Amino acid sequence: MPVRIPETLPARVILESENIFVIGENRARHQDIRPLRVALLNLMPTKIVTETQFLRLLGNSPLQVDVTLLHMASHRSKNVSEEHLINHYKSFAQVRRQKFDGLIITGAPVEELPFEDVDYWPELVEIMDWAESNVFASLFICWGAQAGLYHYYGIPKYPLPEKMFGVFPHRILEPYHELLRGFDDVFLAPHSRYTEIRRTDIERVPQLAILAESEQAGIHIVTTRDGQKTFVTGHSEYDALTLKEEYDRDLGKELSIRIPVNYFPDDDPSRTPVVRWKGHATLFFANWLNYHVYENTPYDLRQIPSPLTGKAAR
Repeated sequence: MPVRIPETLPARVILESENIFVIGENRARHQDIRPLRVALLNLMPTKIVTETQFLRLLGNSPLQVDVTLLHMASHRSKNVSEEHLINHYKSFAQVRRQKFDGLIITGAPVEELPFEDVDYWPELVEIMDWAESNVFASLFICWGAQAGLYHYYGIPKYPLPEKMFGVFPHRILEPYHELLRGFDDVFLAPHSRYTEIRRTDIERVPQLAILAESEQAGIHIVTTRDGQKTFVTGHSEYDALTLKEEYDRDLGKELSIRIPVNYFPDDDPSRTPVVRWKGHATLFFANWLNYHVYENTPYDLRQIPSPLTGKAAR
């Protein structure tokens, strides 16, 4: 089944050229099916690139997914036109009275700042609190994962001596967990960050389970034991050239940056990288949609239970 997106979204042309099954809003209205409602809070400055990456993964599922793109009203985006935001995105104020089967919060290039110093932190906290009683399952990516773990459980992030940058092998810690069904014992995923979370802090929180980690890159996938929050520190959604573009950008800024680990053939930046993480990325998102969202979310979204009372809204 397709991912449902607006007819005019730039990602549509790219996804259709890749044979990703997308469906326009007009056609979707005539289908007798309740699609999963997933909100994508896009915190990345490269909005169009990031929305395409996530829509590609959400579209590789047998489930019909109706995606609502969200942006932060308290932050002015410099790398995307105001017209694109107006035509394709909604603010939190526009959806706060709605309920969703799923919510994805992306990474953001702000991890070196204290959380409270990020200009949109108060709005993000409001969204994360709102999600507790208006979203059935949430997925947090990279800085979004760090922000969620900090807000919900007080887990801090720590600065790294240098950027964690490249494609790293990870091992599965809970091989029978539904999120990891079909995974190999060792799988690859990209990372791009200056901070980390630590096992010792996560192990102090009984609600959390570590599903996968890397000897080099550290903790990768953490989930709550009820499956309603999942935190991923890497970027399995990245395209083939995303790390290269980040590397070229940092070089252009004359930053001290190493060649991404395990990425360019023979560590030669003039050679084209080979993607070795796409299969597991597709499988992970399909598993999340199927086992953590579709199989458990109520048919009537008004029945999403409150985390405080355990009761559904009337």
